Amino acid sequence: MTSTPNETPVILANAALVLENETIKGGVVLKGGKIAEIFTGVAVPVGAIDCEGDYLSPGLVELHTDNLERHMTPRPGVDWPHGAAIMAHDAEFAGAGVTTLFDAMRVGSVTSGKSKYKKYARQMANEIFALRERGSLRISHYFHLRAEICSETLIEEMAEFSPEDRIGIVSLMDHTPGQRQFADLTQMRTYMQGKYSMSDADVEEQFELLRSVKAKHGEANEAAAVANAHSYGAVIASHDDTTRDHVIQSAKYGIRLAEFPTSLEAAKACREAGIAVMMGAPNLLRGGSHSGNVAASDLMDAGLLDIMSSDYAPASLLMSAVKLGQEAGNMAVGLKTVTKAPAEAAKLKDRGEITLGLRADLVRFTLIDTFPRTRGVWVQGARVA
Repeated sequence: MTSTPNETPVILANAALVLENETIKGGVVLKGGKIAEIFTGVAVPVGAIDCEGDYLSPGLVELHTDNLERHMTPRPGVDWPHGAAIMAHDAEFAGAGVTTLFDAMRVGSVTSGKSKYKKYARQMANEIFALRERGSLRISHYFHLRAEICSETLIEEMAEFSPEDRIGIVSLMDHTPGQRQFADLTQMRTYMQGKYSMSDADVEEQFELLRSVKAKHGEANEAAAVANAHSYGAVIASHDDTTRDHVIQSAKYGIRLAEFPTSLEAAKACREAGIAVMMGAPNLLRGGSHSGNVAASDLMDAGLLDIMSSDYAPASLLMSAVKLGQEAGNMAVGLKTVTKAPAEAAKLKDRGEITLGLRADLVRFTLIDTFPRTRGVWVQGARVA
C-alpha cells in the first residue's frame, strides 16, 4: 500500500547483513522495488550508501497492533482528526523499522451496559484506503480484523467487509469474563475500573451482561467469524488460548497462528498442532505479562516462541528481536521472529528475507548499548525513514 517502486538503483554497502540464519559483511543493490544483488565484503562502491558496519535487516513485519487507536483517541473523549492520526501512526512504525503493518481493528460491539464498545472498523479501513490511494502512507498496510465473539453486532460488522479489502488476518477473540485473557476476574476488574472508572457494582453488572451476550450470540458469532475469514481469504488466528481444549478447537478451524497464548500448556499444545506462537514484545521486555499470564521469556526458554508483536508499543518490536538475538548469540535468530516468521504466518511470500527477487524492504540499525536505533528504512527500494 505504498507508492510506485523505486526504479533508480540504490546500493547499500559495508553492512552487517542479517540473513535467515547468519549475519555477514556485505551489501545489496535495490532496483525496481526488489533486491537485485547481494554482495559480500566491506568495500563501498562509488555512489553507494556506506552503512558504516550497521546491521541491515529485512524490514519488520508487524501482525498485530492497537497503536492506531491511541493516535485517534489520544485522551479519553478526544476524537483526533483521523487522517492526521493515521499518518502519524504510519510514520511511527516506519521510524521503528516496520515496513509491513497489519492494523488490528475490532469488529463486534457491545451497545448496552456501562462500557460500550462502539463500531469503528469500516470507517477506519475506508480512511486508510483513501490515504493509500493518495500515496500518503510510507509503509505497506494490511488489515487484521479482531472478531469479538462476546458481541451483539459481530455478524453485521463483518458483513461490511469483502475479499477486496485486503484483510490478511481474522483473529477470534473472546473477552467473556472468567476465561482466556481474563480467567482471573481480579485482573479484569482492575482493567475495567482503570479504563472506565467503574465501581465494584458497575463491574459486576458488566460481567453479567457480557456473560449473557456470550450465551446469546457466541456460537453464531464464532461460526460467522470463521466463515467470513475464509471468504476474505484471510489467515485465521486464535487469541489468548489458555487450555489444551482451546487449541484443539483452534486446530479444527484450521488455525495456524496463536496470538498471545496465556499458559505454557496452551503453547505446548500449539507446537504439537503445528500452530505458530506469537507473543507480545512488551511482555518479553518487561519480564512478564501485565495481565498476569505466562511470560514470553518462559516460552522462549521452552523453545515455544515463534513470532513477536509490538502489541501496544511500536518501538518494542525491534528491541525484542535484538534482545532475542543477543541472548542466542546470533542476531539472525532474533530478527527472524519479526521478519520471515510473521511474513510466512501471514502467507506473504514476497518479503521477510534478504533474498534475490524479494521486495526491497529493509531497515538499517545500530546499537546504543543494547538498544537498537534505526538509521534508515526502505520500502520497495525507496527510503521512507
